[in-house]
Amino acid sequence: MQLNRDLSLIKNRKTEADENVVASIQAIINDVRKNGDEALRRYAEKFDGFTGAELLVTEEEISAALKSIDADFLRLLKRAGMQITEFHKNQIEKSWSIYKENGVMMGQIVRPLERVAIYVPGGTAVLTSTLMMCGVPAWLAGVKDVVIFTPVKEDGKVSDDVLAAASICEIKTIYKIGGAHAIAAAAYGTDTIPKVDKIVGPGNIYVQTAKKLVYGVVDIDMIAGPSDVLVIADETANPKYVAADLLSQAEHDVISSSILVTTSEKLITEVEAEIERQLSYLKRGEIIKKSLADFGAAVHVNSIEEAFDISNDLAPEHLEILTKDPLSHLPKVKNAGSIFLGENTPEPLGDYMSGTNHVLPTGGTARFFSALGVYDFVKYSAYSYYPKAALAGLKDDVMNFALSEGLDAHANSVKVRF
Repeated sequence: MQLNRDLSLIKNRKTEADENVVASIQAIINDVRKNGDEALRRYAEKFDGFTGAELLVTEEEISAALKSIDADFLRLLKRAGMQITEFHKNQIEKSWSIYKENGVMMGQIVRPLERVAIYVPGGTAVLTSTLMMCGVPAWLAGVKDVVIFTPVKEDGKVSDDVLAAASICEIKTIYKIGGAHAIAAAAYGTDTIPKVDKIVGPGNIYVQTAKKLVYGVVDIDMIAGPSDVLVIADETANPKYVAADLLSQAEHDVISSSILVTTSEKLITEVEAEIERQLSYLKRGEIIKKSLADFGAAVHVNSIEEAFDISNDLAPEHLEILTKDPLSHLPKVKNAGSIFLGENTPEPLGDYMSGTNHVLPTGGTARFFSALGVYDFVKYSAYSYYPKAALAGLKDDVMNFALSEGLDAHANSVKVRF
């Protein structure tokens, strides 16, 4: 980590694909739109080595996975599901109505989306936890048809962990395809894959770019960039904990960002020593070292208020508050994806078991995006009913407003009724 480095270099780090990559992904999308399943099989073989004819996971494969999976890990998945459910059930919204004395009725109807796709990466880390973070809120929202897209290798096998997590989320439709071609299939549909209404879940830059290109044809959750954490700490913070939490985010990717903002110069020195010590036994040490060298920072400030000013400007994906009284500082937070209060609430708790969602806005987008939730899987329709007497009381204002915009047919729509 660099001391007091220019944080704008981290804030503005490049995470978007270049023009050549965008063009190649658009070509893949166009190919899938035109050639459907045939194109999917071509790309599955080209990118993943999968040559199987069956793109859909069978019931037998799911049953076999549930039988072979470690019993304690299955218990762990079920416990995580319960934790996620406990938190997210509070986000369920209900339709509502207003009834007025003049006979007017109006309100809002909340309806679940019909069909949603969850993308589950199949690279170096199979994110089973993310599947559950997407699947549980969709289930609570009442989505009728949730499907999974995940790449497979030559053996055509989807991870037993993924199949078990899907079963817990009551998801039975799992397609053995990934990458940009999977996103295209989800967005436009093929002969064997019905199109969806929304695509959620993480992925590499090719997947994220594909999601961006199909947005508008379908909805998406967000364009997720590299992970980041910002730790605000005072002199009471334990350097061992601070170092461990910074390292836990740095291991995601070489372009992940880990930042410490503190009022204590002594803490910075102690944290740097702890990072060196803990790095000696961590498996992803090379990734961590590069991440910290390029996008890690330790910032000394004169006050906690200054620390929160920096945090609110950066709008971190994860914000840890490791101070003497962390709860008292919660009102100071304006922009953050998820907030972790106190030394016994490390960010990985939120990744797996606290119940809060870990699909979060990255790259400073917490200024206007929120964590994934039940509300991402519903839509809202307003309705209104006016009896003629109530319309009569507003007709002149409606017509005059319409005429002020030069829309006389709008005015006429009201006028003909009288």
